[in-house]
Amino acid sequence: MKIEKDRVVRFHYAVAEAGQEAVENSKDGGQPLAILFGHGNIIPGLEKAMDGREAGDSFKASVAAADAYGERREGLGQRIPKKHFGAQKLAPGMQVVLQTNFGPRAVTIEKVGMSVVDVDLNHPMAGKDLEFDIEIVEVREASAEELAHGHVHGDGGHHH
Repeated sequence: MKIEKDRVVRFHYAVAEAGQEAVENSKDGGQPLAILFGHGNIIPGLEKAMDGREAGDSFKASVAAADAYGERREGLGQRIPKKHFGAQKLAPGMQVVLQTNFGPRAVTIEKVGMSVVDVDLNHPMAGKDLEFDIEIVEVREASAEELAHGHVHGDGGHHH
């Protein structure tokens, strides 16, 4: 079965900045990632590279920054009260996840003051060309419930 819109895809991946060592590998966690294909659940460039593939396929994909997390945008700094970081020890350059009204957001610490923290809201991978090693584990039809919810349920997916 080929990967196409509205199918569930389970896959292992390793991602690296172009020419660098992998910064994340799904095999470290043991479980492949599961997505509902064609619903914007992964970066556009990776979705393009996976389209039409099948279970058992292993391949490399180079994804330009524009098709990954976008180009880096200036002026995306924000000053946040230190209390929002809890008891975390903060230092410039650290990447942390903040809980926002729109869900979790990865930010980079720029400056730590006595009561406020300056952060960069660009995604940590913004402006970077990425290289992926992909191994397609399974491709199956999505259930009516998965299509209605817009995400995968069960193994590697969402649990209600």
